Amino acid sequence: MLLSMTGFGKAIAENSSKKFTVEIKTLNSKQLDFSSRLPAAYREMEVECRNLIAARVERGKVDLAVTVETLGAASDTSINIEKAATYKAQIEQMSAALGIPAPTDWYSVLLRMPDVMHSDSVEGIDDEDRATLLKAVDEACNALREFRAKEGAKLTLFFTERISRIANLLAEVPKYETERIAKIRARIEDALAQIPQVEYDRGRYEQEMIFYIEKLDINEEKQRLAQHLEYFAETMEAAPGQGKKLGFIAQEMGREINTLGSKSNHAEMQITVVKMKDELEQIKEQVLNVL
Repeated sequence: MLLSMTGFGKAIAENSSKKFTVEIKTLNSKQLDFSSRLPAAYREMEVECRNLIAARVERGKVDLAVTVETLGAASDTSINIEKAATYKAQIEQMSAALGIPAPTDWYSVLLRMPDVMHSDSVEGIDDEDRATLLKAVDEACNALREFRAKEGAKLTLFFTERISRIANLLAEVPKYETERIAKIRARIEDALAQIPQVEYDRGRYEQEMIFYIEKLDINEEKQRLAQHLEYFAETMEAAPGQGKKLGFIAQEMGREINTLGSKSNHAEMQITVVKMKDELEQIKEQVLNVL
């Protein structure tokens, strides 16, 4: 079963006084790359959130966003009038010094200034808030895993199709082999015929010809590539977390395909090898998204 490293999960949890909204976004990365945006009052919980997510996500670029809303009619948010007055005086002084007009909508300007809006809730976190936030993070991880599983199913189908195509292309190779050897022999004999008055030992010639053709033998490469294709398919069905392993298998497949190309000495076979490489490159691109 494959899981994608690209995913999104969202969860909402409430307690008697607050509503927590947690969003987790992930992208592919070789290691766990964690970043978070938490309200100032909850920054102390960043490590707890990170540890919880790391255990569920394993690796990838992770972005955690948490928003908190106060429930009920009563609000503990107030306007810092003294701070607003200080900002207003400074803006008027700047306006006079620079010769630029003062704002026409003072409310919208001042309310956006730092520390003008003050919330008493930033003084600390109680046990109820802590438990509710961690619950929301855990549920967001569950939603993220479901998303990753759906994307992983798409990747499984993608890889299966391309592995099948490479296998079909590999099955076409044997039909070129007899013709390939005959062409190599004919090319060498034609070259010898072009040399005037040359004499050579026919027995030695046959020995050298056999040695040369053996160097161009591709049976081992075909067998190993077939084994790699089968191993890739088996690994996709294993437990999640096989992305790096699939990448290594794809590298080995590339080595065998490249060797087939270098030994081919046959135009049609080389075309087949190019088609294999095209399918393999698509696999390599997408395997980076596998957990």
